[in-house]
Formats: sequence, C-alpha cells, structure tokens
Amino acid sequence: MVLLAGSLAFAGCGDDNDDGDSTGAAEQSAPAASGGGGETVDISASEFKFTPSDPAVKKAGKVTFEVKNDGKTDHALEVEGPNGEAETEAIAAGQSATLTIDLSKAGRYEMYCPIGNHRDQGMEGTVTVAGGGGAAAEDDGGDSDESGGGGY
Repeated sequence: MVLLAGSLAFAGCGDDNDDGDSTGAAEQSAPAASGGGGETVDISASEFKFTPSDPAVKKAGKVTFEVKNDGKTDHALEVEGPNGEAETEAIAAGQSATLTIDLSKAGRYEMYCPIGNHRDQGMEGTVTVAGGGGAAAEDDGGDSDESGGGGY
C-alpha cells in the first residue's frame, strides 16, 4: 500500500491550475528541503472514497501523496499534520496532484476531501506514521497524562 519513490523533484510553483496544460499538481508544502528522502503514498480518489483509506508510512518525516482523481467530479486531499494542515487544490476528473506534508511525529493523522460534503459521504481516512506510537492525533490536545488533568 505504501510505495517508496526514488527521487522526486519539487518546484514550488505558485501557478493557478487555470491552464489546460496543467496536470492539476498542487504543491502546498512550502519549504521542501532538498535533502531528499521521505516516503511517497499513491492514493486514488473517487466517489466517495480514497484508496487506500488508511495508508501507513514507516518513518516520520516528509510524506508525499500522489493523488489521482479516478472519479467523475472534482476531489482534493487535505491532511492534518502535527504542524498544521496541507491540502491540494481541487483535482479535476482524470487529473493528478502532489501534496507533501511534514509528518515528523509518529502518530495517526486525519486525511479527507475538503470539497463540499465529500468527507461526510465517506471520503476520509487515517494516515499512520511510524506505527502510530507515541504522538497523539490532531484532536487529542495533549498526549501526556502527567499534567494532572486540568479542566477544559
């Protein structure tokens, strides 16, 4: 399910996807350190699911999602990482986009389609990083029991 890719070159283009010659690539991962490495996950988007819906990556760090819209309507991918969220622009049917995000902490992170009500219709999943061990996912608010549990 998780595919490792050799070398991918990222050009931080700020171009809109208005042109017909664009492949729909949306690189929302601002500072891409050219140090290389990281894992690549291939994802198919369709009505109304991601395949795989629960990908796993072996090592924490930069993760690149290669998203292909195999559906008939626009879709996108948003990932909630430990340092914030990143998302592609809308991906037209038959097009692809690339999203790189820093998943530098082991844990489980939400991914979903942010377009319309696609998430409510099932376009969501969980990315597990490095076994999903110690770090809490975005919603937990804290991953330590040692704080004495103050009120909310």
